[in-house]
Amino acid sequence: MEGSTIGMEHSDRNQKTSQTKCCPPRLKIFIAALAFCYFSKSMTASYTKSTITQIERRFEIPSSTVGIIDGGFEMGNMLVITLVSYVGAKFHRPKIIGAGVLLMGIGTLLMASPHFIMGRYKYGTAATHTNDAGNFTVISTCSSDSQKTLQQPFSGCRKEEAESSPLWVIVVLGNTMLGIGEASIIPLGMSFVDDYARPENSAFYIGCLNTIKGIGPIFGFVLGSLCANLYVDIGLVNKESVTITPQDSRWVGAWWLGYVVSGLLTVLAAFPFWFLPKALPENSQISLLDNTPQQHKTTPSLTEIVKDFAPTFKRLLTNKIYILYLAYSIVAFNDFAILVTYTPKYLEQQFGQSASKANFLIGVTCVPAVALGVFLSGLMMKRFKWGLLASARVNLLTIVATVFLTVPFFALSCENLDIAGVTVPYQGSTEVQGVTSDVLPSCNADCGCPDLHWDPVCGENGVTYISPCHAGCSSTQGAGRNKTFHDCGCIQSWGLSVGNSSAVLGQCSQNPNCNRMMYLYLGLQSLALFVYSLGAVPLFTMSLRIVDPELKSLSVGVLLLSIRVLGGIPAPIYFGALVDSSCLKWGQRKSCGRGACRIYDIETFRFLFQGLTNCLRVLACSLLWIATIWIKRKIQNDKQISEDMELQRGPSDDPEHEDAVK
Repeated sequence: MEGSTIGMEHSDRNQKTSQTKCCPPRLKIFIAALAFCYFSKSMTASYTKSTITQIERRFEIPSSTVGIIDGGFEMGNMLVITLVSYVGAKFHRPKIIGAGVLLMGIGTLLMASPHFIMGRYKYGTAATHTNDAGNFTVISTCSSDSQKTLQQPFSGCRKEEAESSPLWVIVVLGNTMLGIGEASIIPLGMSFVDDYARPENSAFYIGCLNTIKGIGPIFGFVLGSLCANLYVDIGLVNKESVTITPQDSRWVGAWWLGYVVSGLLTVLAAFPFWFLPKALPENSQISLLDNTPQQHKTTPSLTEIVKDFAPTFKRLLTNKIYILYLAYSIVAFNDFAILVTYTPKYLEQQFGQSASKANFLIGVTCVPAVALGVFLSGLMMKRFKWGLLASARVNLLTIVATVFLTVPFFALSCENLDIAGVTVPYQGSTEVQGVTSDVLPSCNADCGCPDLHWDPVCGENGVTYISPCHAGCSSTQGAGRNKTFHDCGCIQSWGLSVGNSSAVLGQCSQNPNCNRMMYLYLGLQSLALFVYSLGAVPLFTMSLRIVDPELKSLSVGVLLLSIRVLGGIPAPIYFGALVDSSCLKWGQRKSCGRGACRIYDIETFRFLFQGLTNCLRVLACSLLWIATIWIKRKIQNDKQISEDMELQRGPSDDPEHEDAVK
């Protein structure tokens, strides 16, 4: 009887072991739902980054204000991340995640709503003012009658616009809702997977999820590229009446359209979580449709949770290695926030690309490199079974390699465009004389050109002028995008004949070598991002391994709160202010306030962008190096203590005791 009982126990044990070798069906469904959620949220996040310049131009706001819009996500996230991470882990995690994803979808749709409230986008241009569309028109752009017409869109303050509330606040509110909803996904989702997956599979699953999260931005940036190439008021205006192109600094694409698409997709991603159980049963072969009641632990009361929070939080903050890891993550996230927010703008300004092309290039080069790196990092974690110390060393190696790969970026750029009175003086000298005050020289002194007018034309001398008025043009021909300006006095001052003193709409093109520099930059940046992302999964698993098991959710929550408060919120704002300091020519709102920047000093922009991000990486390297040393010492101390305790116990004849020690 006793032998049969032992045999049955042995058989049950073998059956449970064989069942736990495979991934439980419900865990597979949870991972699939979480992967879809990761895809939709990362697609929305990347699309938001791709619309930065479009939003800046549509609402006529500086880069520092755009930084506030971008930081709205982090503001919402920090409000609830710690509470959700700690309290949410004790309740129905899948349903809490589902509610958060639904809130994200609503917030995304809200971000698109200002487009339907605002009027049509209007920009000032001389191309719409003509008396004869097909014949040569001999009306001097310097005459009082002509200038009265040209200056009308740029003169006088519109009281109703000046007093109305800025609608970009609605975009901030929607992005804040995104942050609140996202707070539950990573800490509760990752801890759920880590609780019910085998230890050797946990890192692999996390790597797969992060790979899906890396694929989402490909679609986000491609969607941003498509929408940026469509005029903002698509379907409401005649395409032929739009006289600017996507390369123009006044162009605004259909920024709102992508928010509608991604918002609906995110709402769809919320539904599967409402049908998943609170916890997975011991028997992994139970079907998802089996509603047999399971034995769960009693859910603690709210009073017990609050009472236990303070000592639990204290345990976490007294972990010195965790605090150092936290400091490293904050510095690294400042670098990351600047990189993902301003890289599209950087490509536009440094290499003269449209927002549409910049987003497309990022989506097809940099993002796949990151996704591949994250996927390989998960495979390597599973293959080599890296522990805490090995994970720290891998992270340190990848970030050091990234620093060396990004040093050449300081030399990869184009030169500033020749803009009369802004980057070069009117007479053709290579030196700038009075950058902000030399826009009204003698060749256009009698034209009465508005100071903040921005309607660029390219002269036959290869120089860009702020407007036909600033070029001193006295006659026009054609209409719309095909309109040309002739007898331009400021172009003639370069020594050109009267017959060669015309100008066409738009800025002059960059040097052909500029494209080669851009593709070299993108190739090197993709390599740097690939190397950096090889440490992504080891980096995240460090936050789970340097704390006690019951603190995993809280440690991730505090980590996300810290990097958002001290990285995600301030970084886009303070760097946006630095970018504004490199502006050479500001636009003007119709309500007489300063609008969006039209042209930047790209050399200053480049050194600010590359210099600050590399300084942050070097500081992060230093912190991670110290953390790695501390981890090594702790492992050695724990090993020594374990050996001392075993020596004190002495040899044991109890085989069960020996197995327990092992």
